[in-house]
Amino acid sequence: MLTNTSRLVKIPFRFHVFKSPYMLFSVSLLSTHHPSKTTESEENSVYRVSSLINKPDWVRNSTLKSLASHLTPHDAAKIIELNRTKVDVGVQFFKWICKQSTYCYDTSSKILLLHLIVSSKSYGVAHKAIIVLIKECCENQSEILTLMEALDEMRMDGFSLNYPCYCTLLMCLAKLDMGLAAFNVYKRMVSEGFCVCGIVYRTIINALCKSGFVQAAEMFVCRILKFGFRLDSHICTSMVLGYCREKDLQEAHRVFDIMSKGDSYKPNSVTYTMLIHGLCEVDKSKEAFGLKEEMINGGCQPSTRTYTVLIKAVCDVGLIDKALSLLDEMVSKGCKPNVHTYTVLIDGLCREGKMEEAHGMFHRMLEERLFPGTITYNSLINGYCKEGQVISALEVLAVMEKRNCRPNIRTYNELIEGLCRVNESDKAALLLRKVVENGLLPNEVTYNIMIDGFCREGQLDIALKMFSSMNSLGVEPDNNTFTILFDQLCKQERPELANGLLGLMEKKGISPDEVMFTALIDGFCKVGKLGDALLLFERMLETVFLTSPHTLNLFLDVFCKENKLKEQYAVFGKIIKYGLVPSVVTYTTLIDGLCRAGNVTASLNMLDLMKRVSCAPNVYTYTILLNSLCQNGRIEEAETLLSDMLNSGVSPNYVTYAVLVKAHINVGRFERALDILNDVKKEHNGNTIRGSNYF
Repeated sequence: MLTNTSRLVKIPFRFHVFKSPYMLFSVSLLSTHHPSKTTESEENSVYRVSSLINKPDWVRNSTLKSLASHLTPHDAAKIIELNRTKVDVGVQFFKWICKQSTYCYDTSSKILLLHLIVSSKSYGVAHKAIIVLIKECCENQSEILTLMEALDEMRMDGFSLNYPCYCTLLMCLAKLDMGLAAFNVYKRMVSEGFCVCGIVYRTIINALCKSGFVQAAEMFVCRILKFGFRLDSHICTSMVLGYCREKDLQEAHRVFDIMSKGDSYKPNSVTYTMLIHGLCEVDKSKEAFGLKEEMINGGCQPSTRTYTVLIKAVCDVGLIDKALSLLDEMVSKGCKPNVHTYTVLIDGLCREGKMEEAHGMFHRMLEERLFPGTITYNSLINGYCKEGQVISALEVLAVMEKRNCRPNIRTYNELIEGLCRVNESDKAALLLRKVVENGLLPNEVTYNIMIDGFCREGQLDIALKMFSSMNSLGVEPDNNTFTILFDQLCKQERPELANGLLGLMEKKGISPDEVMFTALIDGFCKVGKLGDALLLFERMLETVFLTSPHTLNLFLDVFCKENKLKEQYAVFGKIIKYGLVPSVVTYTTLIDGLCRAGNVTASLNMLDLMKRVSCAPNVYTYTILLNSLCQNGRIEEAETLLSDMLNSGVSPNYVTYAVLVKAHINVGRFERALDILNDVKKEHNGNTIRGSNYF
């Protein structure tokens, strides 16, 4: 509680709580732009347009459209200034020109136009234009912060927002979960002498709760209660939401119980849904379904949102049949599914690989005249790609484009990954070109998918070229990018190049992790450069805390193959020294080394040690020991070890049986060899033994 409060106190009084390069660009544009000289022709166009927008049904005037196509923001501002007293006309023209002009009226250009309107002191139009812009920015945090930065600059020039502007801005910030920024705006309103109404108080509380500042929201509630303001369902529901966002279900239930005992602010459908969602988020679906029944018994009917939350919860745990039953239940009760409901179901079916059912659900959605969004299409595309049905996924993309639903970078990432999964990385590269042509910028995920695809197809040189091209589009490689390349370079026995990448990685401020160091050490070990591997290990210890014995197991394996038993024990000692728990691989490698050195008794003692420290031997451990016993003529002990293996619940593989069969044949025990073969055939339903090259 104190942490959140202290953060609130330190908020600066200016709007711009956060800054971004986009904002700085916008402010720079506003502060450095100077109107150019207006030609006589342009001046005539301005007055002609100003005259035309005062005629009835002017938006359909073809002459006006022709003239407007070449109007700059300065021209548009001049036209609005000429109609300063006709606020409605000015606002309507503002909205219209932003869509009609061939000039790029992006957020920055609209802000420039707004700045020019304010400069001309057309405040009536400016205030309504600000409301228009706030509503347009309500889906994007970056854009709303850019607008707030510009409004702050205008305030320094003497312009102030009116009450409707502030209220619209607060609602937008609450929608975008920007609680701190909303609280800052509220403080500005109070400082400027506005008499704040109940709607503003509720909006601030909701914004703080949605952003996870529920303790601060509770303090704010205490403050306004002293002013004579009363609790209501809206405020209490916001508090339930806030505690659920913090996963503090105990406090959420406390507020809910207070509401249940009250008369004027009982829980409503939204309150129940918030708490049900909170329970689902902490894997308490059983309690969530119980609350749904309690809700119905209390005379409060579940909403579409309520059912959608529950459907998602059961889809997330793979209970797709239960999700479909919930859909039937909600329809039978007259509660219509929306786009989100169908999207959750389609995604759930896709994750279960039920593509035919997912496609059917998609068509049902269309039949109910619901228009799928990008997320819906992405779920279908991802589902088809995971099933290897890339052609079907591309058909979904075609439908998406036909219905004017713009694909995003995630859409293309799913398709690119699908193509790479079926070894069509070349076609994925062509699709990547289409991404750039469509004005979308690939991200690090896109490149990682492509690089991994080319690596898995063995086209390492193309993968490296792809890696080199990332900078040209301003995309920085991340930890995953380097990990993919490290792994492939080491597999292709090119550890020196991988070592060079390690240096580049560190220059970019990315710290290599245990996995990367281990892959590179493995690469050096495989090409016989043990000295380089050991130097890299020392470097690794300086920056990475070892969490597993895997890296040391690599050295253990090298010494095992070189019959350096003393060095093996030294490595084993280091594993213990660094506080690591030896794995089954560690012990198996040691046993293999002892067997190679002809010390079978010591290897059997190591097996006993494994059991004592609760490290269960696997089939490879037993097979190595069986082979060693057989090679030393100790076949009876090998048979006993096989029984021990079976009693331990470890199933022999074909190699295990092949070792025993070969050993019996070598000493002339053909009947026993045939008995083992017959046992194997019975165990595997008469299938022919593979791996017969072992004997």
